[in-house]
Amino acid sequence: MRMWVGRVERLAIVAAIGVTAATCSRGSQPATSARTAGFDADIAFLRQHTRVVVLADPSGTAQVAVAPAYQGRVMTSTTGGSDAPSFGWIGRAAIASGQRQPHMNVFGGEDRFWLGPEGGQFALYFKPGDPFDLDHWQVPAPIDWDAWDIVGQSATEVRFRKPMTLVNYSTTQMTVDVDRTVRLLSNDDVARLLGVSPGSAVRTVAFESSNMVTNAGNTEWKPETGVVSVWILGMFNPSAETTIALPFTPGPESTLGPIVNDAYFGKVPADRLVITPSAVFFRGDGQYRSKIGLSPSRASEIAGSYDAAGHVLTLVQYSRPAGATRYVNSMWEIQREPYKGDVINSYNDGPPAPGKAPLGPFFELETSSPALGLAPAQQYTHVHRTFHFVGAEADLDRLARATIKVGLDAIVNVFTPNRPR
Repeated sequence: MRMWVGRVERLAIVAAIGVTAATCSRGSQPATSARTAGFDADIAFLRQHTRVVVLADPSGTAQVAVAPAYQGRVMTSTTGGSDAPSFGWIGRAAIASGQRQPHMNVFGGEDRFWLGPEGGQFALYFKPGDPFDLDHWQVPAPIDWDAWDIVGQSATEVRFRKPMTLVNYSTTQMTVDVDRTVRLLSNDDVARLLGVSPGSAVRTVAFESSNMVTNAGNTEWKPETGVVSVWILGMFNPSAETTIALPFTPGPESTLGPIVNDAYFGKVPADRLVITPSAVFFRGDGQYRSKIGLSPSRASEIAGSYDAAGHVLTLVQYSRPAGATRYVNSMWEIQREPYKGDVINSYNDGPPAPGKAPLGPFFELETSSPALGLAPAQQYTHVHRTFHFVGAEADLDRLARATIKVGLDAIVNVFTPNRPR
C-alpha cells in the first residue's frame, strides 16, 4: 500500500479498509504465519467467484493463475509438486463478498497493475480540489474494479487491453490505453534473465507482466500538468521467518541521498530494518505495518525475499531505463518535488492499531516506471518479473548470491543472530 499522510490518519485509513474486508468474511488469516492453503485450494476458491486463466508449462508443474475480472492480475502461482505451494496472497474476504468496497477492493495478487501518482497536485486517486483524506481517496475504477478484456491467449501467456480516461487533481484529462501481457517464463528464460540456472533440483516458477501504456489522447503529458507512471505491486504470503533483501548502490549520502526511505508509516524500528554494506533487510512477517523505498540513485534492478520456514526464495526483477531519475511522488499533499519518488518499495502488513485486524496479512514487493511524459500515440513498456524457487538451502544460497549478492546466512541471521538451522 502506498499512503502518505499523517501517521494517525494513515492508520485510520488502513483500519477502515481492513475492517471493511474483515466484515465480508471470517476467512482472514492470522498474522503470525503464512496461510497453509495450497495452489489447488486457491484455484478452487477463485473459480467459485470469478473466471481464472491458468498458464502452465508443458509438464503442468509450474502454473500461474490470472484473473481477467480483477484487472488481469496474477492471483497466485505454484512450482507444482506433491504439496503444490501457493505463493500469492489472495484477498478472500473481498472476493467472497462480491460487493464493491469503498476506497479500494482488496483482491490481492502477486502482480497487479496500478498507475501513479496517488497523491499530490497530479494525483489520480483524488478528484480536483478534494482534500487529501480517506473520505475522498478512491482507487480509479479501471485499475480497481473493472474487468479487462482478453485480446490474446495461449498455453503460456494471456494478453489484456484496457482503455481508460482519468482526470488528475490538476484537472488534466489523460486518455490511457493499457496493453498488458502476462507470460509464464521457461527455465531457459530464467537462466538467461538472471544469469544463473536454478538447476534441476530446484522447483521453479517464474512469470512476467509486460505493461505498455499509450497516450491515447491529443495532448502531450507534461510535468507541469501531470504525467503517469506504471506501478506494479506483488502481494505475498508472509511468515515469521520471511526477510526481504533489497540490494542498493553504495556511496555517500551527500551525493546519492539516503540509502532507504522508511518514513511512509513512521520510522521503522531497528529490529525490523537493518542496513548492511550489501543490502537493506526488512521483515516480511505480516505483523507490523511498515513500508520502505529506494530512490533512483540507490535502487538495484532486482530485489528478493527468503522464507526460511518454507525454503522459498522469491526474486523480483524489473525494467529500468538507464539514466532515469524522475519518478512520481505520491505523498498526500501539495508537493514541492512531485518527481522525486522511489523506484522500488516493500510493504509489510500488520495491525494498523492495537486491537485492529490487519489488512491481510501479506508483504509486498513493488516496482515503478519513471514518470512518463508521453506525446500523443507515444508508448512506454514497464516489465515486472517474479521468480519463486523452492529447494535445499545450498541451492537457494547459490541463487541468492548470484542475484541479490547476499547469502542465506546473512538473510536468516540478520534479525535472529545465530539462529538454529
